[in-house]
This record gives sequence, C-alpha cells and structure tokens, in this order.
Amino acid sequence: MGTILMEACQSGGGQRSGEDENFSYPVERFADVEILRYRVPGFEALSLQQKKLVYYLSQAAIEGRDILFDQHGKHNLTIRRTLEAIYQNYAGDTAAAGYKALVVYLKRVWFSSGIHHHYATDKLAPGFSQAYFTEVVQSLDPSLLPLQDGQTVDELLAAIAPVMFDPTVDAKRVNQADGEDLIATSANNFYSSLTQKEVERFYGELKKPANPTPVSHGLNSRLAKKDGKIAEEVWKVGGLYSEAIEKIVCWLEKAASVAENDGQKSVIEALIKFYQTGDLKSFDDYSILWAADTSRVDFINGFIETYGDPLGYKGTWEAMVNFKNLEATKRTEIISGNAQWFEDNSPVDKRFKKEVVKGVSAKVITAAILGGDCYPATPIGINLPNANWIRALHGSKSVTIENITDAYDKAAQGNGFAQEFYWSQSEVELMSKYGFITSNMHTDLHECLGHASGKLMPGVGQGALKAYGSAIEEARADLFGLYYIADAKMVALGLLPNDTAYKAEYNKFMTNGLLTQLVRIVPGNNLEEPHMRNRQLIARWVLEKGAPENVVELKKQNGKTYAVINDYGKLRTLFGELLSEIQRIRSEGDYSGAKNIVEAYGVKVDPDLHGEILARYQKLNIAPYKGFVNPAYELITDQSGEVTDVKVTYSEGYAEQMLRYSKEHSWLK
Repeated sequence: MGTILMEACQSGGGQRSGEDENFSYPVERFADVEILRYRVPGFEALSLQQKKLVYYLSQAAIEGRDILFDQHGKHNLTIRRTLEAIYQNYAGDTAAAGYKALVVYLKRVWFSSGIHHHYATDKLAPGFSQAYFTEVVQSLDPSLLPLQDGQTVDELLAAIAPVMFDPTVDAKRVNQADGEDLIATSANNFYSSLTQKEVERFYGELKKPANPTPVSHGLNSRLAKKDGKIAEEVWKVGGLYSEAIEKIVCWLEKAASVAENDGQKSVIEALIKFYQTGDLKSFDDYSILWAADTSRVDFINGFIETYGDPLGYKGTWEAMVNFKNLEATKRTEIISGNAQWFEDNSPVDKRFKKEVVKGVSAKVITAAILGGDCYPATPIGINLPNANWIRALHGSKSVTIENITDAYDKAAQGNGFAQEFYWSQSEVELMSKYGFITSNMHTDLHECLGHASGKLMPGVGQGALKAYGSAIEEARADLFGLYYIADAKMVALGLLPNDTAYKAEYNKFMTNGLLTQLVRIVPGNNLEEPHMRNRQLIARWVLEKGAPENVVELKKQNGKTYAVINDYGKLRTLFGELLSEIQRIRSEGDYSGAKNIVEAYGVKVDPDLHGEILARYQKLNIAPYKGFVNPAYELITDQSGEVTDVKVTYSEGYAEQMLRYSKEHSWLK
C-alpha cells in the first residue's frame, strides 16, 4: 500500500484508525442532535487524477473551520479551545454530573460552530454551573489554556464566563424580531460598535448610483466603527482570517494542478484571486466561471450564504466537495432541459417571468466532504450563485445531494414518525412508497428551478426585503416545487411514476409546516429561522385561505392534532396563488408586503399545539436535528513518494474528528 502522505499545506497528520466493517449511519446522540455517517459511493471508480482533486479540495474545505466559529461570535474560538483543553486534560472526576454536562455542551458547541444553537440561534444553556466551570479551568495547567498576550487564567474566565452563563449577554446570534435593532441585538461577529441604521446607511450609499451588475457589498468583510469612522475589514490574504485563508489557497493551488480540464483550472484560479485580493468583482468573475463549469468533480468554497446576518449582507464561510452522480443526474437534466416550459407555465404574473431562461444547470451529486457552514449539519440541495444578475445573465447551478438524503432516509426507517403524525394508514403507506422519491423531486424543483425562476423589476436590489428577504426567497422556491410536483408534466417526463405519488410530498410538507417543525422551537419562542418561517407561512396561509372549502384542516383524535388534506387539487391551486403573490413581493421589492405576510403567517407559535408536539416527539425519542461526521481521506504513495491512490475510510468518531480538526486545521489566533 505504500506510505500515508500528508502534504505541506498543514502540520500534523497521521493514519486514522482502521475502517469499521459494519458501517452504521448513526454514530452518537446528545442533546437534540443525532450524528450520522454518509457513504461516498462511486469514489473508488474515479480516476486517480479525480481522486487527488477531491483530496486537495477536501483539505481546503476543512481549513476554514475556525473562520465560521469566529464569524458566529468573537468569543467562540476561545471558549471552544478552553472546553477542548478540559476534555483532553482534566484529571478530576469524569463521572461527575457536571463533567458529563460539560462534555455535552462541548459537543453542542462543535455542532453549532459556536455557543449559539445552529438552527434556532438561541444561546446554548450550559448544564453545569459557572462555579464548577471555574473550578475545572483553574485545575488545569495554564499552559494548556488559550491564554493570549500575558493573560491570566482569572482574566480568561472573566472574559468568557459571562458570555457562557449570563442569559442576557449575546442572547441571540441572529435576531429577527420585528421592531428591534437587529444589529445591536445579534451576537454574530459581522459588525462592531454599530447600529442597524448605521449599517443600512453605509451599504445603502454604496449601492448608488444604480448598477445593473452590482457586486455583493459586504459579503466578505466585518464592518466596524473605530474613532467614529466606519470601515470594512476584509477577509482575505493579508487581511482578517489571513492565517486560515492562506491554507485554503495553498490547497486550492494544489487542486488547480490536477484539475480535470482548463475550464475547471480557471475556476479554481479565479477563486484563489478572490481570496488573495478580497475584490468582490473577482468573486463575481469566479461565480460566472463556476456556474458554467460542468466537470465531474465540483466544489463550493467561500463566503456565500447570508442567513447568519439579519440584514443579509455578510456571507458565512462554507465548503463542500462533490462529484456528479451520473445515473441520478439524468432526472435533473430532464428538469433543467425543460426550464423554459416551467417558467412559461408558472402561475405568476407575466411581468415577473424570465422571457429567456439562461444557463440552468442541474445535477445530483455525491458529497465527498462537508465544511464550514455545511458541517456537521448540511443542506440537501444548493442553488448558486446568489447574485440575481448573474442568474439572469449567466445562469445558475443547482444540486441535490443524494448520498445525504439517502443517509437521512436510512436513519429514519422504523422510527415511528409517520405512524405518530399522519392521520391515516393510507398516508403512512403513501409516504413509505413514494416519500424518498418525492422528497428528492421537491428538492430538485426547489433548487434547480425555484431559485432560478422569475426576475426582479428594474431598480430592485438584492437587499430590498431586508430581514424578510431570506424567508420570502425560500418560500418562493418551495412553492415553485410544490406547485409543479403535482403537474401532469412530471409524469409525462418520467420524473414521477404516477399522478398519485406527489400527494406524499403534500402530506409531508403540510404536516411539517403546521406541526412537526415546532419541535425545533424552545417553548415561548417565535419562529425566526428563515426556512422555518417559510414553511409555516405557506402552510398557515393555505390553511386559512382554503378554510371555506375545507381544503386542509387540523383534525383531532384522541387528543392528537393532525394536518389532513381533503382536496389535493384545490391545495395545488392555493400553492399557485401564493406563489404568484410571493413572486410579486420579490420582484417588486415590496418590503411592506414581505413584512406583513411573514409576520402574519410565519412567526407566531400556538403554545398549546407546540406543547402537544413536543410531548409526542418525546415519546418517540427522535432527535430533531441531525448532522454528519465526514469520511477521512488518505493519500497512498509508492516507495518513491508518488501518489498511487486515495483511500477513503468511515470509522472516525465525532469527538475524534472534531479534536483532529482542531489540532490540524486551526490557524486563527
């Protein structure tokens, strides 16, 4: 087999433990999280050049991990490193309740890339006291702690203990509450000493005069006020996060050397240029090249999604490496090949439709590594670039991540969810027969066409809907998928087996939007996460509008509430009507319309219904959230040092992987 080679972009390394023979999707469970594994089927069949490309891109995907921690909160890295020091070095009673609670807290911090819940963004509550934490930290050799610039242990504790234990300090990572200063009350590390009005004024002035191809202002920087002056601190080589970005660039340069073709090499080199310069025009150049690249191996790497910023400017760092699932991609190629038909036949106003749909590229992929904001929790579908003008002029690339959806599906088998939350046995059987197919199809439609559909009116910018933009955009894509999954065209194209299968997705969506997603909310809280607001908005709107004809109803039996669809055809019509209104809001940049519809349907939680759902879920013992450990990749060399293969293994445990990443891929001070 030769030797294991760890190349020079990083220190550390070494061989992982041997591969387990009995591959299992569940790895462990803690708090509200279950950790799973995912396979990378087809990796062994890639060429050696493609395997090396996956390896180099995978290393680049891990190197930015600390960036996300710091973006989520300025104390996160110090807290994580302190907890890791305890976990690895504490010599006291590890059977004590306080220590066990501390371990759970550390695992949650790893999962959320910080001290705020990865989804709800509320601060994680430690299950141990501040006094216990102080005692444990003081018991360690100070050299093991992340002390900086002559800092004492007491000074370290004074800096991080209030952040961890005082519920009023940095209470929300992302605050979306109407009527509050969303910048001053959000704990993320995107802004320093600023108010919401100051941020909106700063970026509002950058958008003038109107530009038909604007850069994504603010995407790769922290905005700070010092000595009364507001300026951006750019994330780039030589700027903020330089230590980590230099490592990312190093691996990207190696990836460029084994690119599949000149076009893909140009994509990677354009991303390197962006990281080196921090120039957002370079990011647009990269995005245009990336959207056009159809190579087998593909990747995402950079400051991309803006959900973590309540105003939607700042991009969290994320990464993923993948390769095309050739067989499954046939279905998305059918969808993208008919993109113009879907656009032309959409129920939205003709003014808001694209006359010519350009460059919609869609594929089913196999994820090879997850990184940054895609890890450990990951999306199941992606549509990029985000810039509306790039979508309109150059097209977009959409993916469904089928080895991830397969892992979710296998983990859910036999958990009793369907029997508990669906009204009838026929609905349970419908889900069992068609649920996996229709769920993937809805994701395909959401990502491939939903996000790529429609157009903005002249003068309407990306940020016109402000804090409501993300929820409206997700509702638009979901409604597009819901409307078309029931269309006869899906059967005619061979994408669904019959005209009944779509009902499984309708049942699933309405049950989730009206009921089961509430398990993710702390009692007393409202919905703030954009995807959750989107789903409830849709479900509550059609429930209300369809009430006169009893299209959908909430029925009770034996004290349990169920979402029951009485007329699937009329429900589809309602989805189309709402899609038309949501597209109008998006196209016209109607902030008042967005605020009114989101606040009316997507925010408030019925406390009695919420309590019921929590109780039913508790009896099932199902974790509301799931995430993944990554496979590990090893370069295999011959005696001369030449790479002869890349081996993938699946045996690394959750804590083992997190500690290895912290040891081998942690560069920020």
